[in-house]
Amino acid sequence: MTDNNLPSMADADSCLSDSQLEVLKKQYIREGEYVTEQTRFNYAWGLIKSKNRREQTQGVLLLTDIYREVPDRRRECLFYLALGHFKLGNYNDARKFNESLLEFEPNNSQAHALRQEIEDRVAKEGYIGMAIVGSAVAIGTIILTSLLKKK
Repeated sequence: MTDNNLPSMADADSCLSDSQLEVLKKQYIREGEYVTEQTRFNYAWGLIKSKNRREQTQGVLLLTDIYREVPDRRRECLFYLALGHFKLGNYNDARKFNESLLEFEPNNSQAHALRQEIEDRVAKEGYIGMAIVGSAVAIGTIILTSLLKKK
């Protein structure tokens, strides 16, 4: 697998239209119990590209099954699993899958870009969390101060 087989971060963030996702779903259903790995993979990727969290989760679950059941597709699944977990906010899992890919392909530019996105998001959410805690402490201090002044 080369960098050219993986989407850019901009492409990964874009969503499929409902009609595009419906085409993938119909193919998946039509193949029934004999669904090919490629069809499963395509449908999983389409689900991950959804804006709907439930569909994203379903896509991650399908990719996880492929990862477990088809050893030849594991490396290919790593990036998409990392991306799916990233979109779901599961940053530890996203990191784990992405780092596994980088062990196989240390020069993979998409995996390096995703690593940076993960780190940026974790830092941003950490700052937001600190701001929320800081605000709560400040409000608590104001309330406590006002209660003490009334006595």
